[in-house]
Amino acid sequence: MNKIISLDNNMALFQKTQKLADILNENPQLILMLPRFDINLGFGEKRVNEVCEERQISADLFIMLCNVYTFDYYLPHEEEIRSLDCNGLLNYLKASHDYYLKQRLIHIGNHLEKIAEQAGPIKPILLKFFSDYKSEVKRHFSAEEKSIFPYIQSLTTHNVTAPSCLNNVEKSHVNINNKLSELTNILIKYLSPDILPNERISVWFDIAQLSKDLAKHSIIEEKILIPYLRILEKENSHE
Repeated sequence: MNKIISLDNNMALFQKTQKLADILNENPQLILMLPRFDINLGFGEKRVNEVCEERQISADLFIMLCNVYTFDYYLPHEEEIRSLDCNGLLNYLKASHDYYLKQRLIHIGNHLEKIAEQAGPIKPILLKFFSDYKSEVKRHFSAEEKSIFPYIQSLTTHNVTAPSCLNNVEKSHVNINNKLSELTNILIKYLSPDILPNERISVWFDIAQLSKDLAKHSIIEEKILIPYLRILEKENSHE
C-alpha cells in the first residue's frame, strides 16, 4: 500500500474531491484516523470535502494526513504547511495521544498480562518493560500538550509570552518505536514456545500496527508541526 510516488505529480496523491469510501478502500488503515476527526461511518458516496464540511473539519488538513499515512515519500510543500488549520492539527494530535494511551496501549497491556502470567521468571521483566514504556510515552505526550502545543497557539494569536521551545520539541521527540521493537523481540525470542502462542501472535500484530501508526505520528510532528512552528516564529519575529 505504501506506494512510491512522484512529488511533482499531485494527481498520484489522494484528492479531497475523491469519495471517502474509495480512499478507505485504497488504504483500509486510514479508518483508524476517522474517530480522531470525529467522523463516523455511514457517509455513503460523499466526497472528502463534503464529509469534512459537515463535520466542520479542514478538508485540506484531512487529505494531507491521509497522504502522509499512505505514501512513504510524500511530504507537503511549505505553502501547504503555511496554510494548514493549526487548531485542527493540534486537535488531531491530541486525539491521537488519547487513542494510543487510552485504547491501544491498554489493549496491548491486557494481552501482555495474560502472557506474563505464564512467563515464569520473565514475568516481572516483561511487565516492567511495558510499564516503563507506557510511562515514557505519557511523559512525551504530556510535554507536548503542556508546553509545545500552547506555545504554537500563542504564536497563531501573536500573544507570545514564553521563549521559543523549538529546541525542546526536537530534543524531546524520542524514538519510542525502538522500545516497541524490543518488546516484540521478547515475545518472539525469549518466551517458551508453549506460552499462549496464538495470543502472542495477536499482540505482535497489535504492536506492529501501533509502531507503524506512531512512526507516521512522528513524521507529522517532525515534518509538518515543527516546520509550521518555524514559519510562525519567523512571522512573529518580523512584527
